[in-house]
Amino acid sequence: MRSFKIFMVAVVMVGMSAAGYAELQNVEIGGSIRIRGNHFDFGQVRTGLFSESNNQASFWEQRTRLNVTADFTDDVTAFIELDNYSEWGNSFRSDYISGIDFVGTADVAMYQAYIQADNMWGTDLSMRIGRQEISLGSEWLVGVNDASSIFTGLSFDGIRFDYTTDTFVVTGIYSKLVETFGDVFQDDVNFYAVYGSYTGLEDITIDAYWMLVSDDEAMTAFDVDIHTVGLRGAGTVGAFDFEAEVAYQFGEAELDGLFFDADVDVDALGANVELGYTFDVAMQPRIFLGAAFFEGPEFDDGFFGLFAGGQDTLAFNRMFSNWEYTEFFANTEESNMIIYRAGVSFLPTETVSLLITASYFQADETNQTINILGFGPDSDDDLGIEVGVYADYQYSEDLVFRAGYAHFFAGDGSQDGQPVLFNGLGNFTNGFDALFFEDDADDFDYFFFEAEIAF
Repeated sequence: MRSFKIFMVAVVMVGMSAAGYAELQNVEIGGSIRIRGNHFDFGQVRTGLFSESNNQASFWEQRTRLNVTADFTDDVTAFIELDNYSEWGNSFRSDYISGIDFVGTADVAMYQAYIQADNMWGTDLSMRIGRQEISLGSEWLVGVNDASSIFTGLSFDGIRFDYTTDTFVVTGIYSKLVETFGDVFQDDVNFYAVYGSYTGLEDITIDAYWMLVSDDEAMTAFDVDIHTVGLRGAGTVGAFDFEAEVAYQFGEAELDGLFFDADVDVDALGANVELGYTFDVAMQPRIFLGAAFFEGPEFDDGFFGLFAGGQDTLAFNRMFSNWEYTEFFANTEESNMIIYRAGVSFLPTETVSLLITASYFQADETNQTINILGFGPDSDDDLGIEVGVYADYQYSEDLVFRAGYAHFFAGDGSQDGQPVLFNGLGNFTNGFDALFFEDDADDFDYFFFEAEIAF
């Protein structure tokens, strides 16, 4: 009820603003509800020298969105969207033992709230200012974080300009990620982007872009500047479809410490390609092959640099990606990896679609293993193979059901502490066996069921 009141107050405020400055022409209300049940099984985890326990996680997650769009005269639009993301059981309002009711902890957030002006000064220029989603290209670097599980969504506070013609679109973005109330463009985290798309070719888009994430010691003790320049091409040619993107990152991270200074360079390459072919037969089967490369870090020489996991250069930064390559050990931040993908999809009926995928994961740069006796043998770059089966059932125009199962066949390198998590800064270790003695890594399993309705 409290959320609904907040939403109605927002609608009334929009209406009052319209009465004072422009004529309100149209108001639309929309939203969605997305619910997913997840079950993860990560095998056995060592809890002691001679003991193990099952490592499993099961939970339901739900995201609810409610929005209002108000169209005014002079090509002006206001958009407000509230959302709530939570896991079931985190906001129950009663104690089942004592029966004493209490208020839950699930909060409603102002997910989006912006003003948009189109055809500014009679030109093809539009401006959007306020909190907003940003989706660039295929969302390989900048997206809305709604793929797979933990679909929390992602919105940015900032200003966006778009100049749109029949053959090209140029987008400029300034966004404030962290504010510390320091000087202008200092002590904060800012995101800048210039993204251009050429659409003059039928069914093909060619993109070029520059992006900058600048952290002036707001989130870390470092001054971090990560520049990204890239090219992308995507589209269809007959029965073929393709997606290809390559990006190069450069910059540096500087630390002015009390006892020492540190300089780490940003110098990494990333790429993503996928080629598909759709057969013009019953069930419209589509096969595809794909690969991705995220260059890994270069490690410091010497004992202390290796032991501390020191790096001369950082791995490729996934930024705000919405591409999920695995269901298990990352959430769009895996890096220092080479990934090979293949799959097939088809439509058994008009309302049911099936997808079967297989992916192979390999570390680009590897750590030397460290065990209880000191340095161990060189680590293995073979992380493993993941296969998945997914199904969508379009029950109605508005309601869809989804289900899926994935299995990860662990490779020898999955227990060697490879730095492939958190953009190459976190180690992926399948158990703690490598610290004590050699043992086979455990496989992983994942199953989910989902329902989503949009209106």
